[in-house]
Amino acid sequence: MGLYYEVHGSGRPVVLIHSGAMDSRDWNFITPKLAKIFKVIIYDVRGAGRSPVPEAPIDHVGDLRQLLAELNIDEAVLIGHSLGGQIAVDFSLTYPSIVSKLVLIAPGLSGYQFSPEYAELEKQAAKALPDVNKMIDLTLSEPSWSIPPGEAHDLLREMMRHNIQKTFEWKTYETVSLPPALGRLDEIQAEALLLIGENESKDLFRIAELYNQIPKIKVVRIPGANHIITLTHPDDICKHILHDLSLHKQEGQ
Repeated sequence: MGLYYEVHGSGRPVVLIHSGAMDSRDWNFITPKLAKIFKVIIYDVRGAGRSPVPEAPIDHVGDLRQLLAELNIDEAVLIGHSLGGQIAVDFSLTYPSIVSKLVLIAPGLSGYQFSPEYAELEKQAAKALPDVNKMIDLTLSEPSWSIPPGEAHDLLREMMRHNIQKTFEWKTYETVSLPPALGRLDEIQAEALLLIGENESKDLFRIAELYNQIPKIKVVRIPGANHIITLTHPDDICKHILHDLSLHKQEGQ
């Protein structure tokens, strides 16, 4: 498999799955807090961070299954941000017995068709290539991605620069075809917590509404946060995760 991963702490397994254009550093401000209580696994999805570039169609669900098998984990809490949330949901639909709880942070959704406005933003950013810095500037000018100067901003730019440049080395951009989660959300058996910033994009709010089809889901809006919520509001995220997992544990006793 060869994916880069780290294990922090001990206890109940919790797997953190990062956003697109980022890598496991997406969780830099969250991992230390959760690792005080849980066994926290962070990893770079294929093609990102320190993981190898794709040489065959990308299978995020298969990669995660192999990682859990390698770590001898047969049940885990999955916490995913953006693309990571989409991966967590697709995994939950494929391997429901392995997922004890879902925490979805501004998640994507396989099968969702983004608005023309969103598609235009992606088109304009892509036109800037191969000028990676210009592409990043255009992306971060969008309100749902814009964050103030500082440590989080610098980390975000570094992750984006590294991972965009890494895509130039990819052997393929294809992904393994799976049944889309859209239209199947009512099949999810695990309890779910969805966290979303109140300054998120319209598309992500639409996706959050669709996730209400999960039978056991709680949706929480984080004041003052946008799509980069993991870097700007880690304390809020950890507070809600720890509270929710504590309740989940009590109910399971």
